[in-house]
Amino acid sequence: MMPPDPGGNATDQVDRLIALLAKLPGMGRRSARRAALKLLRDPAGLMLPLADAMRATAEAVRPCRICGNLDTQDPCRICTDPNRDQETICVVEGVADLWALERARVHRGLYHVLGGVLSALAGVGPDDLRVESLLARVRAGDTREVILALPATVDGATTAHYLHDRLRPSGTAVTRLAQGVPMGGALDVMDDGTLAAALKARRPA
Repeated sequence: MMPPDPGGNATDQVDRLIALLAKLPGMGRRSARRAALKLLRDPAGLMLPLADAMRATAEAVRPCRICGNLDTQDPCRICTDPNRDQETICVVEGVADLWALERARVHRGLYHVLGGVLSALAGVGPDDLRVESLLARVRAGDTREVILALPATVDGATTAHYLHDRLRPSGTAVTRLAQGVPMGGALDVMDDGTLAAALKARRPA
C-alpha cells in the first residue's frame, strides 16, 4: 500500500483517489495530486460524470474473442464489418496499436492483438501470448496475408521471427512493417503519416 499523500490535510478518500490515479501511465504522484484537485474543484460537473462513465465503460466493454480488440460487442465491430478485407490480418502487440492504425485509416483488413511480445527478461513466452488463436484463425480461414505490425525493438523483432516460423507451414504470405518505424519506436505514439508510410512499404518477413 502507498504511504499517505504528503500533501497536507487530505482525507483517506482523497489519498485513495491519488494513489489510484498515480497507477495510470504517465501519472506520477505529483501529477495524480494535481488531477485529484482538479476533479475535487468540480465534483458535480467533472468528477461524478467521470465516475459514471468509468463504471459504465467497465461494465460494457469487453475483449473480442476473435481478435482481442476492446468493444461493447463480442465479436467486435471490426471483426463483424463485412466491408473489411477478410483475407488480411494485421498482428499488433496491444489494443493501443490497433487503435493507432485505425486512427490513421491505413489498414482495412482484420486485426489480431497478441497481448504483448516475447521477452526473456520479462519471462513472457509464446504461451503467454495469443499465438495459438492466431494460428487457428489462419488455418480456419482464407487468409492471404498476415502483416506483423510489431514494435521495432529487439523483443518485437524476436516475436516477428517466431511468428514467421510458426506461420510458414500455412503458406500464407507474411509481411512486416518497413520504413517509417524507428528502432525503439512504439506505434501508438507515432503520427499518422509515419504509420501510413510504414504500412505501405511493408516487406516479406
